[in-house]
Amino acid sequence: MGFIPRNLSPEELKKTQLEGLQWTLRHAYENCPAYRTKLDDAGVKPEAVRSCEDIEALPFTDKEDLKIGYPFPFRSVPFDRIVRIHASSGTTGKRKILCYTAGDVDVWADMFARCYELAGLTREDRVQIAVGYGLWTAGAGFQAGCERFGAMAVPIGPANAEMHCDMMADMGTTVLCATASMALLMAEEIHKRDLGEKIRVKKIITGAERHSEAMRARMKELMGVEHVFDIYGLTELYGPGTGLDCVFHNGIHYWADRFLFEILDPMTLKPVPPGSEGELVVTTLRKEASPLIRYRTHDVTRMLDGECECGVPFPRHDRILGRTDDMFTYKAVNIYPSQIDEVLSAVDGIGSEYQIHLRTEETGRDKMRLCVERGMHAQNADDPGLASRIESEIRHKILVRCQVEILEYGSLPRTERKSRRVFDERQGHTP
Repeated sequence: MGFIPRNLSPEELKKTQLEGLQWTLRHAYENCPAYRTKLDDAGVKPEAVRSCEDIEALPFTDKEDLKIGYPFPFRSVPFDRIVRIHASSGTTGKRKILCYTAGDVDVWADMFARCYELAGLTREDRVQIAVGYGLWTAGAGFQAGCERFGAMAVPIGPANAEMHCDMMADMGTTVLCATASMALLMAEEIHKRDLGEKIRVKKIITGAERHSEAMRARMKELMGVEHVFDIYGLTELYGPGTGLDCVFHNGIHYWADRFLFEILDPMTLKPVPPGSEGELVVTTLRKEASPLIRYRTHDVTRMLDGECECGVPFPRHDRILGRTDDMFTYKAVNIYPSQIDEVLSAVDGIGSEYQIHLRTEETGRDKMRLCVERGMHAQNADDPGLASRIESEIRHKILVRCQVEILEYGSLPRTERKSRRVFDERQGHTP
C-alpha cells in the first residue's frame, strides 16, 4: 500500500480541508494567546468559519510575527509535548524557530514519503542526502521521509565533493537529494573526474532554491540522470516535503489535505484570477505545535488547472517563480531573477550559472551587468554573438537594457548552499 491516497475525490478533499481549517482555528484560538488576540482583533471567532471560502475573513501572519514571538512563536501546545525545534537557514538577525510535537514529526515523515513515492522510488533505492542537518529542516526531513518510505538513506550532509563521489560509487547511490547548486556542483565533479561509468544515480531531488531549466538540463547531461525533481517546503511548513513534481514535470503536486493554499496579489492581498501569478499564502491544517494561519510565504507561483497525466488526485502549483522580496527594480521595471532564468534557458551556447550586478555610475545612472558563463564546449570566439543575443532578448522580453559579459565555464562560484544571484551595489539600495 502506498503513502499517497490516490482515490481521494474532490469532495472528500474539500471536506478534509474544511475540517482541518476548523480544527486549526479552534486549536490556535484556545491554546495560543497571540492567535487569540489576532482573531479577536479581526472580529472572527473560530465557529464563524463554516466553509473554506470564509478563510478570506481571517488575518494574515508573516515572518515578522515569528520574530515578535521569538523564541517559540505561535506555540500552541505545552512544552512537555514539544519533541524538537528547527530553524530557518537565514543568516541575518534572529532565526525563525518552529517547534514540533511527535505528531508533527510523524505527519512530516508521511508527507515526505509521499514525495519519494511520487518520484517513483522503490525500497531498492539508495538515497544520498547532501543537504544540511541540525537546525535546518532539510537533512532531517529527507532522512525521516526516506526511512518512513523504506529506502536506504545515505546521510552525508553537504560534506565535500570527494566524499560524495566516493560514497556514490561505493554505496551504489541511485538518488541524490541536494540544493540545485550542490547537485550541479556534483554533476560537474563527476564529469571532471570521469566517474560516469561508476555512478548509478538516476534521479535527483532538489530543493531550497529556484533553479533554471538550463541548470536542470546540465545536471541531466553531465550525470545521465532520468529525472530532476523539484521539492517544495519551508521551515515554517514543517520543512521540505509539502509537494513535488511528478515524472511528467508539469507543476508541483502539493498535499492539500495538510495545507490550504491561496494565491494572492502581494499588494492588495486579494485573490488573483485563476492561473495568474501571485504570492503563495498557506494555512496549515493539522500542525500542532506551531500552526500557521494565512502565512505569507513571499514565494511567487500560480495554480495549475486540470488533471495531471500521472493520475494523482492532488492539485498542482507551478514551480516557484521567484520571491516578492527577491524582486529588484531597475529603470522603473520590477524584475525577478526567474525572468532572467527564463531568457537564459532559451539561449544555446551558455552555461547555467549567472550573476546580476547593479551599480550606480558617476553620472548618477544605474547600470545592470549580467555575467553569464560560456557553455562547457563553446568557443570564446562566439562570445560577442552570445552577448548581443542575450542583450537583445533581455531588452525584448524584460524591457530593460543591460550589459552582458560572457565568462569562462566554471568561473562563477559553486556552492553547497543557495547561490546568490543579485548583487545590488546601487546608491540607496540595500544589497
